[in-house]
Amino acid sequence: METKEPDHARTENKRITESTGKDITETGAKIGHDLKFHTNPEYLEQREKIWDELMEQQNKKLQEFPREEIKVTLPSGDVKEGTSFETSPMDIAKSISNSLANSIVVASVKYKNRVGTLDSALSKVEEVDYQSGEEGWILWDLTRALEGDCELKLHTFDDKEGKTVFWHSSAHVLGECMEVDFGVHLCYGPPTQDGFYYDSHAGDEKFTQDHYKSIEARAKKITSGKQKFERLWLSKEDALRLFAYNPFKVQLITNKVPDGGYATAYRNGPLIDLCTGPHLPTTSRIKAFKVMKNSSAYWLGDKNNDSLQRVYGISFPNKKDLTDYIHFKEEAERRDHRHVGKVQKLFYHHPYSPGCFFFTKDGTIIYNRLMEMMRHQYSFRGYDEVMSPNIYNLRLWKISGHYQNYKDNMFMFAGDGCGMGVKPMNCPGHFLLYKSEIRSYRDLPLRFADFGVLHRNELAGALGGLTRVRRFQQDDAHIFCTKEQIHSEIINALDFLNHIYSLFGFEYELHLSTKPDKYLGDDDLWEEAENGLKKALDEFGKPWKENPKDGAFYGPKIDITLFDAMKRPHQCGTIQLDFQAPIRFNLSYKSDHDNIAEEPHSGLSKHSDTDTTVKKYYDFPPDEFDPEVFRWEEHECKHGYKRPVVIHRAILGSLERFFSILIEHIDGKWPFWLSSKQAIVLPVSEKFNDYAHKVDLALKREKFHSAVDDSSMTVNKRIRNAQLAKWNYMLIVGQDEEDLGMVNVRTREGEIIGLKRVDEVIKMLQQNKPTVADKEESLYENIWRPEDYPFDEEKYQEVLKKEAENAEAYKKKLEEKKKLQEEKAKAKAEKGKGKEKKVETKPEDTKPEEEVKLDSAE
Repeated sequence: METKEPDHARTENKRITESTGKDITETGAKIGHDLKFHTNPEYLEQREKIWDELMEQQNKKLQEFPREEIKVTLPSGDVKEGTSFETSPMDIAKSISNSLANSIVVASVKYKNRVGTLDSALSKVEEVDYQSGEEGWILWDLTRALEGDCELKLHTFDDKEGKTVFWHSSAHVLGECMEVDFGVHLCYGPPTQDGFYYDSHAGDEKFTQDHYKSIEARAKKITSGKQKFERLWLSKEDALRLFAYNPFKVQLITNKVPDGGYATAYRNGPLIDLCTGPHLPTTSRIKAFKVMKNSSAYWLGDKNNDSLQRVYGISFPNKKDLTDYIHFKEEAERRDHRHVGKVQKLFYHHPYSPGCFFFTKDGTIIYNRLMEMMRHQYSFRGYDEVMSPNIYNLRLWKISGHYQNYKDNMFMFAGDGCGMGVKPMNCPGHFLLYKSEIRSYRDLPLRFADFGVLHRNELAGALGGLTRVRRFQQDDAHIFCTKEQIHSEIINALDFLNHIYSLFGFEYELHLSTKPDKYLGDDDLWEEAENGLKKALDEFGKPWKENPKDGAFYGPKIDITLFDAMKRPHQCGTIQLDFQAPIRFNLSYKSDHDNIAEEPHSGLSKHSDTDTTVKKYYDFPPDEFDPEVFRWEEHECKHGYKRPVVIHRAILGSLERFFSILIEHIDGKWPFWLSSKQAIVLPVSEKFNDYAHKVDLALKREKFHSAVDDSSMTVNKRIRNAQLAKWNYMLIVGQDEEDLGMVNVRTREGEIIGLKRVDEVIKMLQQNKPTVADKEESLYENIWRPEDYPFDEEKYQEVLKKEAENAEAYKKKLEEKKKLQEEKAKAKAEKGKGKEKKVETKPEDTKPEEEVKLDSAE
């Protein structure tokens, strides 16, 4: 199953956008200079002179473009008129209202026709690409003149696009602080999900917390100074001249900008940096700025390259947002699963097994309860739990496509004369299991569920608590169905997902990810699948959004964004359609029509509308694990058979990651049914220890997770410790409780329930079960109930008599049958003896051996 970053990463400090442009590989030796922290480095003045020269040339070029009347269409449908290369988005905003102009951060533009542009030969040399995410739309500086008739959107800080640009501009403010006061060589500074950072090379110097105040003081001067952000087009030669002092920028330009190509740079105050943009109109929009932390990094993420200094920051358009954010961060740190897990002794990590975790008794109880919850759902939702191997021949991964696209994330080794791989996902194994039998349309839908252990070779620097690990389990399932069953299976999967998330109080959003630029299969099949998913989402009844071109290469998918109690987004669940795996693994099922017409060929190797090549085989060249050429060959379905569709489905996703999200969501306060600390018995003194243990045994017999704290601490101290340890219930026992066979009940939250008999407490605890799913409820509508069948003594005696008579008759029949068999056996034996006698007295009449055998057979 293709999971979207997935499947396990924290979102804080993660880049908002992906790296673009040509990769820089085999960079060789370290390229950084021997720097020391110093103020106002010489390159600032030299760089500014070159900028002014190039900006003057650019302005002359812009004056040459024609000034024509243009029409700017707003989302409301209103049309504003302007002039090409003069009217800017800011001008449009001011024509509506000054308050709007003051609140917006950036614009999105979709051109109908452009009078002209300097962007035609532009290369993206920056490590990130800031686009709007919508097809045809371009993020645009508010002060940059429009270039033709267009549609226009204006974004505030509250929009995703607004935050991206606001924090990107704030990173440039941070970069200016680092250059002016420390003389470093800037490398790159992207926005993240949680603010921004800037990487710089400073020789052997290191940033520490002692530098935070001076950086913040410089940032305050910059934001108060209303520095304008300016954009400059650069030829490759001019870019190399502008950044000649900085070996890291030179390497980016040299490798990512083709000869004859162009790049862009932005300036605010003395800072000039390679950048795609866009940016804020001025630095004064940034009203609150704070340095959060620092760390080290490597140039291009490669430990063999130069070590860099990374400084993280956060900023907002008002001071209140910063105050709220700091409070949010403090709360997040308090809830951090790594902290809670240590306090509650749930899991443990050792450096001898990086990226893998030990789960303690308590952690294992919760982990297993999560799986038991899913197993219970599987029992009435029609899933078959299966188990599949952990290690496969690498040829399996070549067939599935993982070897080509995922091998860097796999653990591989040589064994049995061939390459072997530890599975990073369950899909290929389930395909083999499906293929182990001849399937009929009557078998479908077939739903395989698997909690098998998976291993992924994640980079050491990417590992972080339980959110990103190398060893984990998933609530993984693969549904094999007909095309006609897709709709109902998607609805059922969404219902399943809704029940599980609601059980824990999670809110979520649904996104339909459609056909990407690189895809496999026919366009008609993609369109049919996407329309089917849209119909299912509409019928499901919850709001959903479309993510254009974000589907998996093998089919469209529904991505689910989960929001915890702190409104942080997480990706756990996914529902993915897969039309390619059945072709790659030659999966089929017997159709309900013997004379079915052949289905159209799916075109495994058709990657786009312009690629019409149909390739029916692929040769994998020899490699370090497989010395022979391995050929995968496509096979058409046999006559009377069809291809199934595969639906990849996960709800919890990685159990380790869900475990961590759940800890932080519930603040470590486990619901009773999931808790490993359900009830603790607290005797008020040593005299009542025996009674406390009797109560504990009564609870354990009913399968509750209970314990006794009979330590020498005062009972008040033990109550407090039990609350801190997050025990759901505290049962205090003393003389009165023992005399009455009772306990005094308190909750984790401090509520005093009071005296209850032990059997009453057990009944109370047994009612603490998860909410029953609607589907389960409807299933149990037809369950056997005693009230539907009142006891009829007369009828019962009648039936007993009838059964006795039938039993007697059956017994008599058996006796008669046995007697008949005995008589037949006796007669046969007598006949055999007669023949033997006859052969002995007349040997001359003995027949040849063949004839005797024939008679015997007769």
